[in-house]
Amino acid sequence: MWTLIGITAATLTMLSFIPQIIRAVRTRSVKDVSPITLFQLSTGVALWIAYGVHLGDRVIITANIVTLITLLILIILYFYYGRKRT
Repeated sequence: MWTLIGITAATLTMLSFIPQIIRAVRTRSVKDVSPITLFQLSTGVALWIAYGVHLGDRVIITANIVTLITLLILIILYFYYGRKRT
């Protein structure tokens, strides 16, 4: 049961930024996105990856790598659409 809870939590976390990415691409706007939040979350997720490596926990590592990738995509979109606006 705990494995299922962990996998569910990891899946929800991994996919949590997909709606924001879709919205940014559709609207070509990131005006509602906080860069501080993106960088703070990216740092936290990177630390989770390091922790997962330390524990040797593939679920923690994989979930957080996918999450970090989605955050990096959103950061790229933030700078891309933010520059277009100015």
